[in-house]
Amino acid sequence: MGKKGDEDVLLGGQAVIEGVMMRSSDVMAVAVRKSDGDISILKEDFVSFLKKYPLLKIPILRGAVVLVQSLILGIKSLNYSAEVAMAAEEKKKDKESGPAGEKSRKRSKGSAFAIGLSFIVAFIFGLALFLFLPLFLTELLKRYFAIFGNSIIFNLADGVIRIVIFILYIVSISLLKDIRRIFQYHGAEHKVVHAYEAGRELTVEKVREFSTLHPRCGTSFLLFVMVIAILLFSFLPAHQPLYAKIWPRLALLPLIAGISYEVIRFSARKREAALLQWLIWPGLFFQKITTAEPTDDQINVAIEALKNILPSPHTAEIVPS
Repeated sequence: MGKKGDEDVLLGGQAVIEGVMMRSSDVMAVAVRKSDGDISILKEDFVSFLKKYPLLKIPILRGAVVLVQSLILGIKSLNYSAEVAMAAEEKKKDKESGPAGEKSRKRSKGSAFAIGLSFIVAFIFGLALFLFLPLFLTELLKRYFAIFGNSIIFNLADGVIRIVIFILYIVSISLLKDIRRIFQYHGAEHKVVHAYEAGRELTVEKVREFSTLHPRCGTSFLLFVMVIAILLFSFLPAHQPLYAKIWPRLALLPLIAGISYEVIRFSARKREAALLQWLIWPGLFFQKITTAEPTDDQINVAIEALKNILPSPHTAEIVPS
């Protein structure tokens, strides 16, 4: 999400627990607000898979590759923000419990494994909720209504149910206080990227003027994924048993991700065109749920994250965790 200068150098970001991750083509920085008010920053260089393996730059294939690397960096960023949050909590427990705090320190050693396991569980849950459940519900419809025996109608119903479940899920979690804070950091991330793209000074006052909505957001990407999935899945036969319908859908996911990446990349660059305005509008509208107006403190965290991936004179002082 976002670019400056060379069109192939994409500036991206992600909201994390009490913070923001920003990344360019070769460096990532995570800024997290600690409980004492200081900002803890993790800054790491990385080599893009596309740079390391140029053959992967083939259109569509590169989209799936970028998605995989984004997931890796995203998980690492969330792990870091969780560790900062847990460190603050453990420190608080140690002060309250005295010598007994040693037990909490021992428990924290297994936190990395617990976080990794939680992401595996979350991935399985996501597949069950957004792939298996819609397919199962559509299969039930086919049993009672003959019209759903038509492959196009079956897969259209499957896609519509998937989108409805996704919307209901996002709306539901947006009601949680902790998720609303993450959505605020999401909004801060978008504002800062907008300000940078516009060439504005990276100050809270200047950044606050910009929108929390951005056409290259992951929310928009997910909506493209669901629409393109409907189109590709429509070629799959509806007469197969339920278990036989699952594997072709799983196999098509990398292709769907690759096509979605190319569409959103193109639409973001040519968003002045009237037709493409219609393409990005649903994603921007849905971001009204997944982003929220941030506080000045949250904007400041996003600015620090961005400054740490930019060359001088933008580079900010790194605050040790």
